[in-house]
Amino acid sequence: MNTLARPQSYLLTDTDLIMGEGGARYVLRVRDLPLEDKPREKLLSTGPSNLTHVELMAVLLGVGTRKEEVMTMASRILREYGERAIMNERNPQRLAESLDIPLAKACQIVACFELGRRSYQDRAGKPLFVRNATQAFEHLRSMGNLQKEQLRGLYVNSRYQVIHEEIISIGSLTANIVHPREVFQPALEYNAVAVIIAHNHPSGTLEPSEGDIEATQQLVAAGKVLGIELLDHLVITKDAFISIVERN
Repeated sequence: MNTLARPQSYLLTDTDLIMGEGGARYVLRVRDLPLEDKPREKLLSTGPSNLTHVELMAVLLGVGTRKEEVMTMASRILREYGERAIMNERNPQRLAESLDIPLAKACQIVACFELGRRSYQDRAGKPLFVRNATQAFEHLRSMGNLQKEQLRGLYVNSRYQVIHEEIISIGSLTANIVHPREVFQPALEYNAVAVIIAHNHPSGTLEPSEGDIEATQQLVAAGKVLGIELLDHLVITKDAFISIVERN
């Protein structure tokens, strides 16, 4: 087990909501913002580097829905899914269902990050190597802040270079839900020789469940049949991690 010291957190006021007459809660809308603070106008006047992640997402989405204003939607998407996770999501249907957003908007998000990913690959970005559990945790530690449980996979070549990263599933991890096919299919597609998987515990507990352990055992066995090694399975919380493979 690896535990990191956790400093006292800042306490931020929720600025998405203001109080109206009679104490009613009112969602702050883009149209309520000063012209220079509206995401699209701010982009035009100051450039993309001066926009926050939420503002950039709001520009990408364009408009919200009848039940959710675009700034609120943008903030919720990044908060619930995680910035790194959403950048690597390739399945619009899964994104739409998980976040309860229109499929068209999920397609916009996936297409946008796919363009960025291809551009980055074309520029030969610095490769990522993961040789131990600590390095895997450092790359995936943002999972500990997610409100929903996710299972992610890091797919490596014979030099321990990560050649692909994928969100395998969203929701409670059980041997019945996580099929070896879902874990190892990307390995076959990207010619990976090994896989590192990790999932977060929003509850904050590091102790793996019986389902976590059972799923790990099934994946180790399946990997031996396929000739693709399951190097590790991490459980991640906000400030720590454990390796189920090392413990067992």
